[in-house]
Amino acid sequence: MLLVTEWWWIAPAAAAAGTAGAIGLRRRSTVSGRRLAYDAARNDLRLAQSAAIERRAALKIARAEHARVAAERAAGRASTEQVASARRMLREAERDVRAGVADVKAKQARLQAARVAIPAASAPRPLDRLRAEHDAVIAKWMQYETDPARQIAYPEMTDVRQPATVAYLHASERASELRRGLGERPTPTEFGAYRDAVAALATAFDVAEHGARVKAGEVPPSPSWQESAQDAITRSAEAIERAAGAAASVISRWTTRGRDGTPPHGGNPPRDGA
Repeated sequence: MLLVTEWWWIAPAAAAAGTAGAIGLRRRSTVSGRRLAYDAARNDLRLAQSAAIERRAALKIARAEHARVAAERAAGRASTEQVASARRMLREAERDVRAGVADVKAKQARLQAARVAIPAASAPRPLDRLRAEHDAVIAKWMQYETDPARQIAYPEMTDVRQPATVAYLHASERASELRRGLGERPTPTEFGAYRDAVAALATAFDVAEHGARVKAGEVPPSPSWQESAQDAITRSAEAIERAAGAAASVISRWTTRGRDGTPPHGGNPPRDGA
């Protein structure tokens, strides 16, 4: 009994030490940039969850508006065109909600993958890996810019009259611009925007290269693939703009929270899950 009395503090102290160690490890990994991809994925999930909530609210409004117009039509105070318009808006809102749910699930999967992929202290940091991916795409493009044989075989790759080439150049400019503004300790939002820009750049290069090889007769044309790839570029660009807008909104809310005494989201950070 005396032994238990004298050493009662060991278990709580050990637990506290373990907690403090975990917090210290997290802080060190955050400062070193090892958690950057994970933190960016978590930020993406929060934005997707916020968008999904807004879409659900819009769906409720669309349902109420459709019901109102239908009632007005039954009373002879609304036209069939108005009813059809309200129905279209309702269907669009329903599609938006389904897309929002799918986006949340995709972001959850990315978060889980990023959690597993947090590198060890001796491994390259996420930002270093991302820069290497960016450099690899640029290096592949430069082969078409500097190799005379490739320029003759694939003239479309460097022809600025080709839409795919123009799309690549725009994507390259965007990725380079974001990279220059990163610094050595970017925020998760900045990292996420750069990550999406590099992904859009890689897709744009694939589209341009595929089109050039089709023109050279090396591969059969596949317009459906090219259209879907171009659509992916557009969606990536839109995602970057949405992320930037959402980040600006968050900064604005935190800047003004002291004026009315109310922190954003009631002062509670959103959870990782949906």
